[in-house]
Amino acid sequence: MNKRNLEILRNLAKRYIEICNDPVMDERRRMWTKKNSLKLIEPLIFVSFGMHNVWCREVFGDHTLECEDAFLRVYERQLKMYLFHYEIGDDWIAEPFLSVRAVFTQDTWDGLWGLPASFVGPVEEGGAGRYEAAMKDWSMMGLLKKPEHEIDEEKTRENFNILNDAIGDIIPIAVDRGPVCLGFSMDISTHLGKLRGHQQLMLDMYDAPEQLHRLLAFMRDGILENQRQAEEKGDITLLNHVNQAMPYCEELEPPSPNSGPKKRSQIWGYSAAQEYTLISPAMHDEFLLQYQIPILKNFGLTAYGCCENLTEKIDILRKIPNLRIIAVTPTADVHRCAAQIGKDYVLSWRPNPADMVCYGFDESRIKKIVSDAMKSLKNCYTIIVLKDIETVQREPERLKKWVSLVRSIVQS
Repeated sequence: MNKRNLEILRNLAKRYIEICNDPVMDERRRMWTKKNSLKLIEPLIFVSFGMHNVWCREVFGDHTLECEDAFLRVYERQLKMYLFHYEIGDDWIAEPFLSVRAVFTQDTWDGLWGLPASFVGPVEEGGAGRYEAAMKDWSMMGLLKKPEHEIDEEKTRENFNILNDAIGDIIPIAVDRGPVCLGFSMDISTHLGKLRGHQQLMLDMYDAPEQLHRLLAFMRDGILENQRQAEEKGDITLLNHVNQAMPYCEELEPPSPNSGPKKRSQIWGYSAAQEYTLISPAMHDEFLLQYQIPILKNFGLTAYGCCENLTEKIDILRKIPNLRIIAVTPTADVHRCAAQIGKDYVLSWRPNPADMVCYGFDESRIKKIVSDAMKSLKNCYTIIVLKDIETVQREPERLKKWVSLVRSIVQS
């Protein structure tokens, strides 16, 4: 291994393990455990970002990396992003381990269901793109294939050995062998939008309901089979919690690099319905939720929602037997959602990032929006999540300022 690559990565790993050992992490674990167990009213603050955001590609893009090895660059970037996140000062938890994702024998994203999706990119950086429908007519349904839980063991072992040999003496390295059908790949909605297209999907509910129900049942059964295969092989572990927050609670064991096999009933599950944001509650229920529930009910606890407006759909979400977190997005009515959710669930409020940090940093505007929301949120089990941050106008320090400002508002 290149000596320079090794030095870069080891120095980052040493800095990261130091922040993992900061006593504040245990305090945050305690607070998240109480929050997600419906025992803490004080809002927790979480900033979510990744390489899908334009500003991250500016700050952590390939041009900023020093490692020459492509595989090690992934972890150089990851560690640098973790170190940056620590400085923000939100309630994020730095876990004292890193994971290597297993290498699967199939396309795990755009070709998950056997028909490759075609993404038409934005005209300009940060603009909107779209997916061309992969399944253009119902005769193509016979071409669909259910996702299989098949791991390339040799390549997975090779990747683990590279990282473990480099920094395994500094920080534990684990292999994440969890099934491909977790998170957005188990919500049905995400990949259904790729298969049929968002506009066509809405027409299908009127023009071809029987065919759509057949497709939904096929996807539900495929997801259940994929997860069952992983569970039977012992590949679901405590690395596989997904809830768009910190997965601590009294009911489930916390994340761990060496937990051994677990059942779905021992981890968090997650679903969303972004493609259904303009669909009525009745049709959302008929053409999605009834197919999601058989998947979600296998998990210990679940979280629901990403960017879609769920204001009119809180009642139907109550059908999910193990629901614990509901997202309240920028387009949702925060006051009406708070009134409906009350103390029944954790309320994950996502204020509009444009108002918060993307378009200038206006303290008076932030105070007004957050203070108004807190009138209804003060008696809920609230998480305040800043996400979908496309730009900080080359001022990433805004994130730290935002956390400090919002914390002062909710604690006043």
